[in-house]
Amino acid sequence: MGGFFGAVCKQDAIADVFFGTDYHSHLGTSRGGMAAYNEKIGLQRDIHNIQNSPFRTKFEHIFEEMQGNSAIGCISDSDPQPLLMRSKFGAYAICTVGVINNADKLIEQYFKCNGGHFNSMTGGRINANEIISALMSQKDSFVEGIRFAQESIEGTANILILKDGGALIAARDRLGRIPVLVGRRDDDYCVSFESFAFQKLGYTLEKELGPGEIVEITGNGIKQLSAPGKEMRMCAFLWSYYGYPTSTYEGVNVETMRYRNGEIMAQHDADEGKAQELDYVGGVPDSGTPHAIGYANRSHAPFARPYIKYTPTWSRSFTPQKQSERNKVAKMKQIPVHDLIEGKNLLFVDDSIVRGTQLKETVDFLYSNGAKSVHMRSACPPIMYGCKYLNFSRATNDMELIARRTIMELEGEAGFAYIEEYSDSSTERGKKLRQTICDKFHFSSLEFQSLEGIIKAIGLEPCKLCTYCWTGKE
Repeated sequence: MGGFFGAVCKQDAIADVFFGTDYHSHLGTSRGGMAAYNEKIGLQRDIHNIQNSPFRTKFEHIFEEMQGNSAIGCISDSDPQPLLMRSKFGAYAICTVGVINNADKLIEQYFKCNGGHFNSMTGGRINANEIISALMSQKDSFVEGIRFAQESIEGTANILILKDGGALIAARDRLGRIPVLVGRRDDDYCVSFESFAFQKLGYTLEKELGPGEIVEITGNGIKQLSAPGKEMRMCAFLWSYYGYPTSTYEGVNVETMRYRNGEIMAQHDADEGKAQELDYVGGVPDSGTPHAIGYANRSHAPFARPYIKYTPTWSRSFTPQKQSERNKVAKMKQIPVHDLIEGKNLLFVDDSIVRGTQLKETVDFLYSNGAKSVHMRSACPPIMYGCKYLNFSRATNDMELIARRTIMELEGEAGFAYIEEYSDSSTERGKKLRQTICDKFHFSSLEFQSLEGIIKAIGLEPCKLCTYCWTGKE
């Protein structure tokens, strides 16, 4: 994933962009970067590797190294950015959030039609920002270029540009899969993925860009360069998992949505008479916790934390590059509270069940500490398809997904014709999927939130949400 933050201020903008970008650190672990414009110095840029060190520690000297009334920053889970570009539009800095699935095709088309070259990264891959810049340069203005780039890309592209001169251009993906928000503080303006990032800096929400909308921001205000489209496919997984709890997207707060989501799951279990004799309800930390609070509130079973994650030195379980190392770190972080485990009937809610590897180790860990029973709930439907729009999961192919692997075990490839049945807990195939995973992972019971349930918890019209990872429908 990734996130960006930009600001145009009457005074120096570096502090706002430093803190605003740092507040997006939950969205990426690869690279962090900042760019600024100063009338005397011009455009400046700094990028650091943040795989084993948080953004703030790598940029703590930025206040002495960079200055400007306009600046942008980004957290990236892939390419180094922002990049400084020089084109027929003039000099500018650019950062993006999203994924380009047809990058090779676009590169070949560019070579055939325009010649030229790209800088190549290790392994021969081309930075996504270079590809987008090359697409933009084929048109006569930033606006036409951004539209052309977004229409050409198979995937997603939120774009933030800092022009030579200090103006910002912000563009939301044409289907609005992820947010772009504009905040205002007196005569200062900012652009952000996360709403809380600018609220903590004293900005208030001025507007949320619509799908495909493009705006220019200067010290004089916000100018719409391209009106929003009518069609939207915002990522529903944003609320279930990777959105930050204090953020609000399309008027829906993440934390309160997760409470509603847990309540809906608890009501379903009550209606079905499942897992009704519980000592405690807990969340798989940390993003499963609010779903579990909602479940406990509705079920009237006490909420508890039978194990705690040790995060002072291991703040990110996904920092190591190898899955085996990530699993080991995740296991080392689990510290049990024996009084809340031994002899107890427990139900845990996780934000999702993707591969299931770490979850099996968690359940084994709970039983080894004396749990009587462990019920598991997923706060979203079974993930059947790897995301091709945002790459929020590290899964490189669909067969890494536990639901897919289970279907293969049960019916072979022929079973993939019945994915909708397997997702539905009321069908025989759906029941078999859940029971097979229960037997393999030693769950006392397993259930997934339904598609209807999670859409109800979000509260937006189904046609405005992307649910591809669960349904395979675009």
